[in-house]
Amino acid sequence: MSLRVVGAGCGRTGTASLKMALERLLGAPCYHMIEVFQHPEHVPQWHQAMLGNEPDWNVLMSGYAAAVDWPASACWPELMHAFPDALVLLSVRDPEAWWQSANETIFAGLDKNPIAPPGWLEMAHAMLENRWCANYRDRAASIAAFEKHNAQVRATVPPERLLVWQAGDGWAPICKALNLEIPDEPFPRTNTREEWRARAAARAEQARKEAEDRHG
Repeated sequence: MSLRVVGAGCGRTGTASLKMALERLLGAPCYHMIEVFQHPEHVPQWHQAMLGNEPDWNVLMSGYAAAVDWPASACWPELMHAFPDALVLLSVRDPEAWWQSANETIFAGLDKNPIAPPGWLEMAHAMLENRWCANYRDRAASIAAFEKHNAQVRATVPPERLLVWQAGDGWAPICKALNLEIPDEPFPRTNTREEWRARAAARAEQARKEAEDRHG
C-alpha cells in the first residue's frame, strides 16, 4: 500500500477528524500522532527524521493510506517526494484560534507528559525546534511559524497536487480531489479542546495510579 494523501497541516487544524474521514474514504489506516504512542518503536525514526536523517518511508508508512498531523506533517516535503502520486492536503485554521488551541493542548503537554513513550518528548522538541520555531510557547513566534509553514506549502506543492482544506469544508473537496463519492453521513468531528483535556487528565491519572502501584 502506498500513501494516497500526505497531510501537510500541523496539529490542531482538524487532523483527528481528518484521520477518521480519510480512513472512512480510503478503507485503510491513516497515520496520526496517536500512532506514535501506539508504536513507540517509531519514535527514534521520527527523531532522526527531524534531524534530517530520513527513514525508509515505505517501511515506516507501510499499511497506511494517508498520514496527517504531526510528526508526519512536519516531514511533508520528504513524504511528498517519496509518494509522488499522493495528494497533499493542507488543513488550515484561523491563526489566532489555532494558537489558542495548540497552546492549551499540544504545547502545554510538552513540558511533561507522563504517558509519552520513551524519547517522545525529545523527538517532539526536535521537531518544533528544527521544523517550527524554538520559542513555540511565544504567541507571536508560533503564529508566524504557522503562517510561514502554510505559505511554504502553498508555494511549493504543484497546484494539481494540493488541496487546501478547513474543517467547515467537509467531505466535498476531499472527495473531489480523490475522485471518490461523498459519504451519506456527517463529516466526523472529534478531538475538541475539551475532549483533549479530558483524555489527557484521564491518562495522567492512570499514569499516577500505575506509578503508585509500582512503588507500593
